[in-house]
Amino acid sequence: MSAITDLDTLRQAMAENSEQPEGPARNARAEHLLLEAEKLDVPLAVIEALGHQLKVYNYSSEKAKMFVPFARLLRMWDERPEDFDEYETHSLHWVFKWMSAGMLHQPHIPLASIEKWLGEMEHRYRLAGHSERAVRSAEFHVAEHIGDTARAERAYAAWLAADRDSMADCHACELQGQGGWHAERGRDEEALELWRPVLEGEFTCAHEPHTVLASSLVPLLRLGRVDEARAHHLRGFRLVRSMESMRGAYADHVEFCALTGNEARALELLAERPAYFTDEGHPRSKLDFLSVVALLMDRLAALGLGAQQVPGPAGRTWTATELGAHARAEALTLAARFDERNGTPHVSERARARMARRPLVERLPLGVRAAGAVPARRPVVRGGEPPRAAGTAAGERGVSELIAEARRLSDTLQPHAVEAWAAVARAAEAAEGFALGARDRAEIADHEAMGLGPGGADLFERAAELFTEAGDPGEALAARARGAYVRALAGEVDEALAAVAGPYEEILALYAEGGTGIRQTASVLMARARILMRRVHAAEAAPGEAVLADAETAVRAVLALVEEHTGEDVRLAARAAEAHAMFGELAGYGDVERAAELFARAAEEFVGAGLPWFAAEYEVRLAQLAHHLGDAAGAERALRAALEHGGPYLEPAGRAQLHLQLAEIAEGHDRVREAAEHALEAAHWADEAGEGPALGAWARHRLGGYLLRQGRWAEAAEVLESALPDITAETHGDGAVVQTLWWLGDCLGELAEHRAAAERRLQAAEIARHWPEQRDHAVLAHMAASSLERADLPDEAARAYARASDLWRTVGDVPGLVRSLRARAWLALRAEDGRDTARALMTNAVEECEAARDAAADDEARARLVAELGDTLRQLADLLVRSAGGSGRGGEAAEEAVSVLDRASTAFGALGPDALHDRVRAELAAAWLEADLDRPTAAAARARGVLAAYEDAPEEDETARNRRAEAEHLLGLMTERESADG
Repeated sequence: MSAITDLDTLRQAMAENSEQPEGPARNARAEHLLLEAEKLDVPLAVIEALGHQLKVYNYSSEKAKMFVPFARLLRMWDERPEDFDEYETHSLHWVFKWMSAGMLHQPHIPLASIEKWLGEMEHRYRLAGHSERAVRSAEFHVAEHIGDTARAERAYAAWLAADRDSMADCHACELQGQGGWHAERGRDEEALELWRPVLEGEFTCAHEPHTVLASSLVPLLRLGRVDEARAHHLRGFRLVRSMESMRGAYADHVEFCALTGNEARALELLAERPAYFTDEGHPRSKLDFLSVVALLMDRLAALGLGAQQVPGPAGRTWTATELGAHARAEALTLAARFDERNGTPHVSERARARMARRPLVERLPLGVRAAGAVPARRPVVRGGEPPRAAGTAAGERGVSELIAEARRLSDTLQPHAVEAWAAVARAAEAAEGFALGARDRAEIADHEAMGLGPGGADLFERAAELFTEAGDPGEALAARARGAYVRALAGEVDEALAAVAGPYEEILALYAEGGTGIRQTASVLMARARILMRRVHAAEAAPGEAVLADAETAVRAVLALVEEHTGEDVRLAARAAEAHAMFGELAGYGDVERAAELFARAAEEFVGAGLPWFAAEYEVRLAQLAHHLGDAAGAERALRAALEHGGPYLEPAGRAQLHLQLAEIAEGHDRVREAAEHALEAAHWADEAGEGPALGAWARHRLGGYLLRQGRWAEAAEVLESALPDITAETHGDGAVVQTLWWLGDCLGELAEHRAAAERRLQAAEIARHWPEQRDHAVLAHMAASSLERADLPDEAARAYARASDLWRTVGDVPGLVRSLRARAWLALRAEDGRDTARALMTNAVEECEAARDAAADDEARARLVAELGDTLRQLADLLVRSAGGSGRGGEAAEEAVSVLDRASTAFGALGPDALHDRVRAELAAAWLEADLDRPTAAAARARGVLAAYEDAPEEDETARNRRAEAEHLLGLMTERESADG
């Protein structure tokens, strides 16, 4: 900590403190600086230190501390206004507005005192000659706070009608308040239109667009503009995350998550800011925060997670139910204090309404992974709820109804048949005195076995016994055939074939005698065909002709049996469709186009039979074949159909994969926005599948890249940072790790977070350092150096550029080498003794360019190097002039610079019309130097040369217009000088 010895050192210390993060540490430093200022015995020093204290208090959680330094400032003004300079006079009146808002948000300050203060503000502004705009704005906020709508509307109108002057809030803050009023009154469209210039970056300030982004979330959700709401959350939360003073905006983001099915992320946000539960410096934002906490906890309780441990105030553990009750009580107590002060119930009514909000969107994927204590997974809808088991009171009638529904589902191959028969079993067990028949018990066992997959073989045997007991030998044989098939699923293909042989022979005989139906016969034949197809799949190499022939014969037998009866029974239609799909699989071993045709036919038949969920599997296979055949459009159609037909019946992991494949196709056609939408869905469904660290991370990686390509830097950064912990070399490859870091560094650079960008780029460079090909390593090292330079870390940047220079030499990239040398030269020039080093580096860059130009293998490469040489010579001339400074060598440096610029002009001239602007730039620079060297004739000649060069330039060429104007101005000056000299 440097000593405070005068006003300048005090100002420097305050400037440095202003750059520190918001919070108690910065506030404490401001308090110390006030003590140091008082020791200087300079009134202005104390005034400025008090103003600094006010500012840091206002932008912190300790806003209540503002009143004491302001009261002291006001007293000093009243006693000796001459001690205030123009800036501090303006600041004193400006801070009146902070005091008005600050009092309003402190319930212990009486309303009468606030109204008196409002009058005092109006009086002082009038004396100072200021517009009443800021006063009416303050009055509006008082009226809005207490719920006096009529007065608020009058004050709002007066606010807008008054002239803007130096006391008016910045445009961004004014629009925030105006839009907030419209949103409060339910005029969401008007609010968003008012906020638009802030959201688009036309108006900004220290707290905007931070607050507007947060305030816009619920209005956007109410309007159904969910994509914008998602973007505003990702972008806005990034802005407020580190700002202690923005508890109210932070609460808006927590609320957004609670209202969009993102409760797990909301809990992560709570965990990041434990002090927000207890900070007392700004009661109004504490009320907002606690109201949202209560809302979130109620939401968790509604999801059956009331006993879940959640982050809360320090000192104990909290369940959602406990924290919800605590937050509600605290919020309502605070609201009651405001209402008691205000004499209206308005604050409590608003708090209760906020706590009672219901979700506005059931599911809004954000693209970021929530890894908190509460899982992000939500129930997956699968085409309606399965029948619920009847209770004891339902009795026989209830069980009979469940049996009828279960049989309807199984007979028509509908989803939930397995669950429906399980519900029958539970209901029958619970119903007193109710006994299931053998047929019912057979179907229960049969469907339970289906649900067990490879583990259901023994239960299929039990079902067969029960079907026999029920007098249905055909269905008994079908159950045994299903049992044989699940053995094949377990890898026991030979055993399965042996097991199905008996039922196969028996069912054919039984069917021929009329002892069973076509449905049961088809079931056995299909089981045998499936087993033979498993033998095809199990072949280690390409299956032999005999294996393929056996499978084909079995499939033909199924088709021959059912193809004339597909309109009679949906089960038979399904058998025919599956048979065609099997033919497709077999054709795939030799005729891919035929395979694609058969898969397409199978999918169409499933859809035509009213069973679209079965079509999805074959549409996915069709997409794979179309991709293999180079039919991108066909692959896309098939994938879209699979999503449409599979719908809610797809497993989450499969759905994620489909969206990722569609994202890749959309990317290939440069439909980046659409690719981002599919990657977003893929990330969501991967998380639903419990595959967040693997498949989900990859989807987020892709999503971040797509957002980056759209210039949505903040959103991309949030997504990539979320993906980064799960992107690993072991799972995704080190190339994916490097690419994620690379993209993230690009985003952070665009967001002016240069130190963080440098860190990410250096991390990526360290991984790429071990790759055989070093070009990526060189690029990353160079980019990291650029970030370090922009972060004002010149020593670190110089070292990184030196590393990049070595790498560019290694890979033989002369343009990269030259640019790194130039960057090092400019950095060296910033050092006290770096003039010679800077010149040597820039000269080296010129030499490298010239050598590479002379050795270029083709005209195109030579042209690129000539352009690089011209730019390097121009920078060398600039460096020569700057390095001379006021050293007395200015004339000599200017002479040399003119010569270097002539070389640059010659280089650009060799490139023809494409480099005209560059050549003229060098000529104009040389002309000004000629003028500085008191050579008006030479300078004028160069100016005329510029005008001649642009003689035929089109008027819409803005660069040409500007350069002509500059040349004409220079020519005029030189003509006057020549006349004066003459």
